[in-house]
Amino acid sequence: MARLLTEMLKGTLEGIVLATLSGRPAYGYEITAWLREQGFSDIAEGTVYALLIRVEKRGLVDVEKVPSEKGPPRKVYSLNTEGREYLEEFWGTWSFLTERLEQLREGGE
Repeated sequence: MARLLTEMLKGTLEGIVLATLSGRPAYGYEITAWLREQGFSDIAEGTVYALLIRVEKRGLVDVEKVPSEKGPPRKVYSLNTEGREYLEEFWGTWSFLTERLEQLREGGE
């Protein structure tokens, strides 16, 4: 099951992270820690950081550098208007897929 979960997460992790940011701004480690608390224990920090770089380049998040007590400033990510629109589209697509999958599971057409 772990391999299948990993494969399915690849297609949905972006939406999951954006949904996380819709609640409040956060930095990469906070997001990773929250995901692990939610049961996504196999997600590596590097995966989340790479994803954050991608969504930043696509203009879905705003980034603010905040001083850190230890080390360099932290990049705090917040969902912007484009990101909220993308997240709405993600949830619409998710609803469509889950409805169709549920129909298949129940043996219906």
